[in-house]
Amino acid sequence: MELQVAALENGTVIDHIPPEQLFKVAQLIGLNRMDNLITFGNNLKSKKMGRKGMIKIADKFFVEDEINRLALVAPNVVLSIIRDYEVVEKKYVSLPEELVDIVKCNNPKCVTNNEPMSSRFNVIDKERGTIKCRYCERKINKEDIIIK
Repeated sequence: MELQVAALENGTVIDHIPPEQLFKVAQLIGLNRMDNLITFGNNLKSKKMGRKGMIKIADKFFVEDEINRLALVAPNVVLSIIRDYEVVEKKYVSLPEELVDIVKCNNPKCVTNNEPMSSRFNVIDKERGTIKCRYCERKINKEDIIIK
């Protein structure tokens, strides 16, 4: 059985999402608060991954901050930007060198948790998703990251 999904006129397709991360991605980018037409697919066949998740969002184009948040839970996803039914750009999502005001430091004594200021983390291992607080130097692994 072939699944038929309407073509997207304008918007973004988030592709190659690890299946176990699909709903985390949906929550992270706030799909529950959007009025856009949204199509989900999960456990779809993938030559590259075996199985994958995918989200199509009509009339939505992501800004850098949203893409960086996405990279925290699902690095290596592909964003296909669609305009007039054509893919006009593909963005390969990866963690940036620095995350500003996206992650909460999990050290309760860190100055960022006690003063009104932005958190700043350096990404020290893109493959493993390890980050380090610029202020208290606490290292945080991907599975322990708290997104603001």
